[in-house]
Amino acid sequence: MTCRPTLLFYCQHAMGMGHLVRSLALADALSQSFRVVLLNGGELPSCLSLPQTVDIVNLPPLRLLDGQLVSCNSRYSVAQAQDARMDQILNLFRRLRPEVLLIELYPFGRKKFEFELLPLLEAAKTQSYFAPFIVCSLRDILVSGRANQQTHEERIVFTANRWFDAILVHSDPSFARLEDSFRPRLRLSPSVHHTGFVVANRRKLPRDRSRSGPIVVSAGGGHYGFQLVSSAIEAHAMLTQTEPLAMKVVAGPFLPEAQWNQLRDAVDGQRGVTLVRSVPDLYSELCRAKASISQCGYNTATEIIQAQIPALVVPFADGGEDEQLKRARRLESLGAVRVLEQKEMTAKRMAEEIRNLINFQPRTADLNFDGARRSTEILYDLLERHRVIQGSHAAEELVRCLA
Repeated sequence: MTCRPTLLFYCQHAMGMGHLVRSLALADALSQSFRVVLLNGGELPSCLSLPQTVDIVNLPPLRLLDGQLVSCNSRYSVAQAQDARMDQILNLFRRLRPEVLLIELYPFGRKKFEFELLPLLEAAKTQSYFAPFIVCSLRDILVSGRANQQTHEERIVFTANRWFDAILVHSDPSFARLEDSFRPRLRLSPSVHHTGFVVANRRKLPRDRSRSGPIVVSAGGGHYGFQLVSSAIEAHAMLTQTEPLAMKVVAGPFLPEAQWNQLRDAVDGQRGVTLVRSVPDLYSELCRAKASISQCGYNTATEIIQAQIPALVVPFADGGEDEQLKRARRLESLGAVRVLEQKEMTAKRMAEEIRNLINFQPRTADLNFDGARRSTEILYDLLERHRVIQGSHAAEELVRCLA
């Protein structure tokens, strides 16, 4: 039996859980050709289904709050968590000696985690044995429009050119390419590969054409979803004064407890509303639903399109974030979703949008959702080439030593 090469996959979800969900789907596919060890740097919600084919190593969890690192474990201060994480990461890297080092988002994001990423990259580049092939795993669309955008992009290019060999962009290039949201003046040296969208490996479910299910309202991890779900619940109360309407609200495992209690109070006695923290599989819920109301993160957007469900998206836009709005507008241009901007959201406006949503017929978006399998093929091919180059360099070094 051929031994699978080891791949060390670093993933840090800092605000929601979308990066982790995508990384788990990718890791599961990669495990067909690699021995995959996933370093998880954030909170791990109990509702997630974890692939049995992947070794998951949980670091002391950190997240971002108002741009600052916060420890998610009361046993660790931020400084203690940073020290423990760096030791754990470097020790694991030295023990595994991976042939591939895959890092999610960095250097296009996660600058706050350079305290551990730069030592990891330095160790990878300076080790005396086989140098791993270093790859960035990147979503379809990046945040842009910063006041210091040019400086930000130049820093990314400098870091990518110094440390990385390749960039996997998990997008259908007909929908979004890296250069659409990343336009540096300097040239990127790593090779760029558009893989198609990464989604979980699951059986395609038939769409319930009776549309007898509830409207499903979801907010991803829930850290930033309270305004959306509370507006939907209030809109439901307005609408059901004149017409019956079933609604299922998935608040998210990370919704703060105080806000969860507010939602419970809001739905108490309100007929037709079911409130839950999480569901095992949102895609299955959407396939049975009448319609969907959500933000427009990567994973939810792909599930909406795959389920072919009437959908209203309210893109997350706090702190100048524009990634979700750009994704939403592209999907809207395909006729696949309706869009309500976050700044325009009120309960009254939400009620009007729900009325329109019920009669909305989305167009089928012909997008490539084979990104997990294709990423595996690309990475394995790149590794094979890297092995040849490394072997050639080793032979040249041996000749010099013997001369």
